[in-house]
Amino acid sequence: MRGGFLHSKLGDRILDKALWRATPESLARAWLIGAAVTIIPFLPGQSIIAGVLGFTFRANLLLAIGLQYLSNPVTAVVQIPACYLVGRLVQGQGPVAVWKEISERDWQFLIHHPTHLARDLIPVFLGSIVLGLTIGLIGYWAILAWGRRHSEAVARKKASLAK
Repeated sequence: MRGGFLHSKLGDRILDKALWRATPESLARAWLIGAAVTIIPFLPGQSIIAGVLGFTFRANLLLAIGLQYLSNPVTAVVQIPACYLVGRLVQGQGPVAVWKEISERDWQFLIHHPTHLARDLIPVFLGSIVLGLTIGLIGYWAILAWGRRHSEAVARKKASLAK
């Protein structure tokens, strides 16, 4: 990789081990970035955005980009209504009213009336930001906690073998 096209354009930073090796810190940063970006629906180029953010913040690129494949047409059936629900809750509507709206609404109507679609995208994007950051932060702290426990267990094992 040294002396190649990417190295000539991005410099020695592209060779940073944090981008390529799975350390708890780089995995935690990758989860935070990857989860936040993958939850945002209708975002073209999610992999590129996750890669650029991962490169910028020295996150594991394989995980940050790999998480983007969780966002696909199959998972959108769950992802978009969840984002809409959270967005409407953040906007102050009650959970029972939102659930009733989601379950009883004629969603085909939005295809034929784009002005209503634009109005309904605000809660979807608002909810995706809240969900993405929440899932990202929970994963970030969980990975860091796992990494600490794992490194302590390895240190104890090495100490017991040295005796």
